[in-house]
Amino acid sequence: MPDPWQTLLDDLTAEQRYLDDALAQTDDALWQRPTPCDGWLVRDVIAHLAEVDDHAAIVASGAPRYPDSGGRSADGLRSHAQDQARHMNRLQLVDWWRAARGRLEAALRPLDAKHRLPWAGPPMSARSFATARLMECWSHGLDALDGAQIAPVDSDRLEHIAHLGYITRAFAYQTRGLEPNSEPLRLELTLPSGAAWARGPEDAPNRIHGAAGDFCRVATQRIHYRDTALQWQGPAAEEFLQRAQAFAGPPGPGRPQRSASS
Repeated sequence: MPDPWQTLLDDLTAEQRYLDDALAQTDDALWQRPTPCDGWLVRDVIAHLAEVDDHAAIVASGAPRYPDSGGRSADGLRSHAQDQARHMNRLQLVDWWRAARGRLEAALRPLDAKHRLPWAGPPMSARSFATARLMECWSHGLDALDGAQIAPVDSDRLEHIAHLGYITRAFAYQTRGLEPNSEPLRLELTLPSGAAWARGPEDAPNRIHGAAGDFCRVATQRIHYRDTALQWQGPAAEEFLQRAQAFAGPPGPGRPQRSASS
C-alpha cells in the first residue's frame, strides 16, 4: 500500500515539474510580463517560489526557526531576493528554483509526516508543511501561467489543497480577528479526474459543492467565489467562502468579483 506521506511528496514534486515544464515552452519575453500579483512579473513569481523553497529546505533540514527574508523592495511589493533575482537571466533563475526544490525534497523525504517544523506562523507538521508548499506552487503557478498566457491544467493533486482549505476554516476567521464559525460544514467536490472528494459531516446543513478547481482557487484567493460554479446551502457555507484562506499570514485582498450578477 502506498505511503501517504511519500505520495504527498511525489505530488509536490509533480506540481513543481508541471509548472517548470509549462513555462519552459515560452520565450524570454513572456517572463517579463506582469501577473495578477501586484508588482510581480512572471519571473518574480518563480523567484518567490525559489526563495521560499530555499527557506523551507533550511527549516526541513533542522533549522530552529524560519529564515530572515532580508527585507522588501522600495515599493514594498516584492522581497529583496525577488528584486535581486531580476539581475539573473532566465536560466540562472530556473536553476536556482530547481536546486532549491531539490534540496527541499531531499530534506523532507526522510522525515516522519508528524514531525513538527517551525514556519512563519505556529510550527506545523511536515505533512502540512509539504501541503503548503504544493499549494503555493499551484496558486502562484496560476499567476505565472496567467502572465505567460498559458491555460492551466488542473490535476487530482488539488485534493491536497482542498483539504488544506477546509482545515484552515477557523484560521481564516482568526486572521481577521473574528470568532470562528463552528457550525458543521460539508464540502463535496469533484476532482479533475471525475472522482468525488468530501470532508465534513454528511448531515451538515451548511454545504458547499462543485469543482475542486473552483474551491481551491477561492481558498487561495485567486478568484471571487461568485465568479465560480460553486453552489452552497446555508449561511455558514457562504460566510466561509467569503473568508477562505489556505495560506499563512494576514488576510489578502482577494480578487474582485468580475461577474455582473451578485
